[in-house]
Amino acid sequence: MTGVSASETPAVILPTVAREVEEFVAAGGWEQPPQLFALVPTADLITQQPELRAQLDPESSPLTPIAQDSLEGDLGDALAGIEWPPAVSGCALAQEIVVLPPEAEEKLRSGDLDDEAARRFAAEHPSRREARLVAAVLRDGSVSCVLRLRGTVEVPEEVVEHPELAPNLTDALLATLRP
Repeated sequence: MTGVSASETPAVILPTVAREVEEFVAAGGWEQPPQLFALVPTADLITQQPELRAQLDPESSPLTPIAQDSLEGDLGDALAGIEWPPAVSGCALAQEIVVLPPEAEEKLRSGDLDDEAARRFAAEHPSRREARLVAAVLRDGSVSCVLRLRGTVEVPEEVVEHPELAPNLTDALLATLRP
């Protein structure tokens, strides 16, 4: 992790953690199912598991992402059933998505297609781009998103970061952190 001190604000720490999660997932390649991560304070993790002290540095990595079991079934339903314990400061979700050009997005929003037809439309659209989206949130409401657009022979890989890339997803993740 890059040098982020534990005293820095969540708004600075969270984008770094989101990039770390994306890089971790990217190391496994493409065609992966959605992956959920608990974000826990590194100092607390070391206190609970001192054997990790040699591997973790709470000064440079104030939050540690911990991979969770695979999510089964509908992603929205799976997230709706999750409640994190107080020891978890936040969470992150990595999932592969299809990105469409604005004119195609408008057709999807028009409501003319049912869910299955919309999925087929997106999968078959000639200008679609495969991407991996990581959305990360903290209990204080901080959000961060990283989107890696898969490269092709014609188009290089691209990484985009912006907290509002997936507002519905970040809202769903924040709901898992509410008491």
